[in-house]
Amino acid sequence: MKIVNSLKSLKKRDKNCRIVRRRGRAFIINKVNPRYKARQG
Repeated sequence: MKIVNSLKSLKKRDKNCRIVRRRGRAFIINKVNPRYKARQG
């Protein structure tokens, strides 16, 4: 899982990416290709 400043850019990488907010953190989750997992905050 990558920790990044901008999740906006990561969301564009794959059409299955979803932004989810948990415990004050923003995550990118991709069920189809877990390689794109990322966290912010």
